[in-house]
Amino acid sequence: MNGELEKAVELYQKSIEIFPTAEAHTFLGWTYSFTGNYDRAIAECRRAIELDPDFGNPYNDIGAYLIEKGQLNEAIPWLEKATCARRYENPEFPYCNLGRIWELKHDIPRALRAYQKALEMKPSHPAARAAIHRLKARFN
Repeated sequence: MNGELEKAVELYQKSIEIFPTAEAHTFLGWTYSFTGNYDRAIAECRRAIELDPDFGNPYNDIGAYLIEKGQLNEAIPWLEKATCARRYENPEFPYCNLGRIWELKHDIPRALRAYQKALEMKPSHPAARAAIHRLKARFN
């Protein structure tokens, strides 16, 4: 969080050596994503899913990394899996990411539905609220 990415990678790797968890692999992947190394980030998320297939964060993160790589169609199934995860701290995130995809694909009705679903999950989500406002203002 302080920008000490190399140190974060080192500490996550040590933690994983001692006791591998889905969370540690997911956060290691998140750290790699900050360096733009999306392939390595995705590999860590896949390890997280192997350890705990019910944990939603790595599914969403893979989807988000694929969006960043411009692989929108490949991202959709991962985000859809994230929406069904049994254990997820932020279940609104995959809906926002799906909204981003539909918006990029110019499917505004689907984008609005996805952002609205994110707001249903977390009514105070600022990005979803802003996206809905932006899209309605642009197309009304």
